[in-house]
Amino acid sequence: MSAVCIVKHNGQTLRKQYKEKISGYRQWDQLDHAEEYTLFPENLGENLSLDETSLSNGDVYTILTNKAAKGRKGALVAMVRGVASDTVSAVLRRLPYKGRIAVKTVTTDMSSAMMLTVRSVFPGAKLINDRFHVQQLISEAVDQLRIRYRWEVLDAENKAISEHRQKRKQAKTRLEKELIGKWEPESMANGETMPQIMARSKHIILKNRSKWNEQQTARAAILFERFPRLQQAYELSMRLTDIYNKKITPDAARLLLARWYNDVESFDSPEFNCVLETFMNHSTTIVNYFEDRLTNASAESFNAKIKAFRSQLRGVCDVRFFMFRLATQYG
Repeated sequence: MSAVCIVKHNGQTLRKQYKEKISGYRQWDQLDHAEEYTLFPENLGENLSLDETSLSNGDVYTILTNKAAKGRKGALVAMVRGVASDTVSAVLRRLPYKGRIAVKTVTTDMSSAMMLTVRSVFPGAKLINDRFHVQQLISEAVDQLRIRYRWEVLDAENKAISEHRQKRKQAKTRLEKELIGKWEPESMANGETMPQIMARSKHIILKNRSKWNEQQTARAAILFERFPRLQQAYELSMRLTDIYNKKITPDAARLLLARWYNDVESFDSPEFNCVLETFMNHSTTIVNYFEDRLTNASAESFNAKIKAFRSQLRGVCDVRFFMFRLATQYG
């Protein structure tokens, strides 16, 4: 047997011994149901976050975490396979009722299923829509408008190429064909073509103009001159960010958001219909952010740690043992 094979064999043996003999995995009191759910009622706190993550086998799990733990030991309250409200709620109701009614806030994304779960399991908690998910909604609307204009630019270029090719085809002499010349796309002031500018502008419209570099500033000037409505959409997106950044009362926020909503409505773009409907349906849970300015940042951080942990293990082959490892570190 070669040295490489011996090392590999010894490594596998050590991993198996750790799992079966040293770790305490076989004596774990949640082993039987770990693939479906894990619960840590001792980690319940006043301010929770509800999020979801996907394991490498494609299964999606709902994760309930305690903000106070800041992604460290004691952060994990529950992990439930699936996202359906009925399934997740049934498991979370196994947490002690006394602990559940003591929860003051739960922050989540815009998922209707998650919001229904929060209302079902934590009846006394204030539901908060995470500000970054709300902002992401309008950022995506602005980008959809950019994509629409990008297709218009590409269609116009393809039409121009076809017309140019047709002219060369109809040329009666070689000299006439040479005078028509080869197709050359229009070069803008910064040296790029318009299709290139459209393709490279995604990150421009997602960032505040104060964070643009010199190239992006030049690109944005051309983009907004050609498509002024895209600039209007961008300004609406930045205004929402400015509102969220203000340290104001919920009442003051409600007033600013109402004015902003009216301006989005007046903008009258189909890409923003979903934004308008979301604010109409979830205005209270959106405004709730301005009470204590709580976000899902800790949940997103915890989710990132799970992904990193999953990467270290090169995927999740044994879900129950993966859950055990998470429990020992964060439960």
